[in-house]
Amino acid sequence: MSATPRTHRRLGPAAASPQALADIVALLPADFRRRDLLIETLHALQDRFGGLFRRHLAALAEEMRLAPAEVQEVASFYAHFRLLGDDEPAPRAVVRRCTGPACAMRAVDLGDLPDGVVVEDAPCMGLCDHAPAVLAGKVPVRGADAAKVGAVLASPEAPVTLSGHDYPILARCLSGELPRDAVLAEIDRAGLRGMGGAGFPTARKWRTVAAQPGPRLVVVNADEGEPGTFKDRWFLESNAARVLEGALVAAWAVEADEVYLYLRDEYADLHKDLAVMVRDLPGGVPVHLRRGAGAYVCGEESALIESLEGKRGLPRQRPPYVAEVGLFGRPTLVNNVETLYWVSRILAEGPELFTSEGRNGHRGLRTYSVSGRVREPGVKIAPNGITVTELIDEFCGGMEDGHTLAAYLPGGASGGFLPAHVRPPLAFGAIEEHGGFIGSAAVVVFSQADDLRAAALGLARFFAHESCGQCTPCRVGTAKSVDLLARPAWDRDLLGDLASVMRDASICGLGQAAPNVWQSLLRHFPEVTP
Repeated sequence: MSATPRTHRRLGPAAASPQALADIVALLPADFRRRDLLIETLHALQDRFGGLFRRHLAALAEEMRLAPAEVQEVASFYAHFRLLGDDEPAPRAVVRRCTGPACAMRAVDLGDLPDGVVVEDAPCMGLCDHAPAVLAGKVPVRGADAAKVGAVLASPEAPVTLSGHDYPILARCLSGELPRDAVLAEIDRAGLRGMGGAGFPTARKWRTVAAQPGPRLVVVNADEGEPGTFKDRWFLESNAARVLEGALVAAWAVEADEVYLYLRDEYADLHKDLAVMVRDLPGGVPVHLRRGAGAYVCGEESALIESLEGKRGLPRQRPPYVAEVGLFGRPTLVNNVETLYWVSRILAEGPELFTSEGRNGHRGLRTYSVSGRVREPGVKIAPNGITVTELIDEFCGGMEDGHTLAAYLPGGASGGFLPAHVRPPLAFGAIEEHGGFIGSAAVVVFSQADDLRAAALGLARFFAHESCGQCTPCRVGTAKSVDLLARPAWDRDLLGDLASVMRDASICGLGQAAPNVWQSLLRHFPEVTP
């Protein structure tokens, strides 16, 4: 993976040929000229032709009445779009090999793949519990090796069957059995907070959006990209109907006119079944399924909104907040997949799910994505506030044979490293005193066999690659950190200054949290940071 900011190959403008115009019109639906459908349109072109050819981008710009530079800047921003000259061949297939921390522990040699297959190193794919992971086209390959990848390339259909049910909570809401005030009161009683990482109280967020003048919108954020995080994939695979029910209840509660589900492109194998489920939903509120295109920054809600509008995923300056001025300028409620799952369960089973005793002074349940050197990695619904050793021993079958706990990430790459002897409750507000945070509760476990400096450098490269480039502190700072961390001796003072500037001046959480990678090692692991 490149350690440079998110910039991609740029091709000069080309005249729109009659054949390219004909390709565009024949392939795309009648409404493709809407600006918010630009990314969907680019996906359709790449799916059909294997890449984005210059002639097609020129034709698309002409048909959409956009400047060629506008189409170019969007196509070049997202990592999964492949820009090609008109005389270049499209690849037969693209294989993306995960470089996330769990997969880096089990690096895979893919051997000799068929001619025309392009292999790329890529960020976390949300398959950390099945490391090493590979994305062969749109098909995830778990526990990947050369034989499995070759088999998928020979037969690239991904069988996925998502679960469904009768949406009973939504029916009770629509019938009047569950009034809006009662729904909000139940969510309040549960103390449900946003599970994407920020932890903002859910009911308060709903009330804020509902208080804005309509029309209002709801956005489901299914763009988890934090290295080590894979809970949203698990919820969509095993409980998609609950997630969708939570979204429809949210739309009903804030009186939203439409729902948009933004699915990260690494989860493209789920798209087909989700499209069927979305088409058949009750309730009368349109639900639109949209694909991301490979940009971690779009997990930030305002960048996600920009992407849904067919633009580059650049975080917005705030205020105004998305709850006030969001998608298409409308008040917008953005909740992530796990939050909406819990909305459905809390209303079905009662707020006691979150008010019952947890662990170590905390209450309720929490979902943890656990990967790395444990015997049984996976998504674990466990008592909120559990410690890392309790989580490993009681829910993950202990450490792998021959491995002892040396360090862990309590909240993915952004949460920083903690040493084995520091074991705070894995809960909101309990880790900050140690220089980290829980975030999305992506727990990555390292042992004595792992090189923490190499792991930190890999995560720094991730942040540098995923920086949108909009603000100088993040764009330059993430690239500079890669240079500094690659040196034999770390310059503590310079890294400290860099961290201060990035935290104080970056627009969004990417640049603000990236320094946790090296600052946590400097604080807790002086022996590995000479």
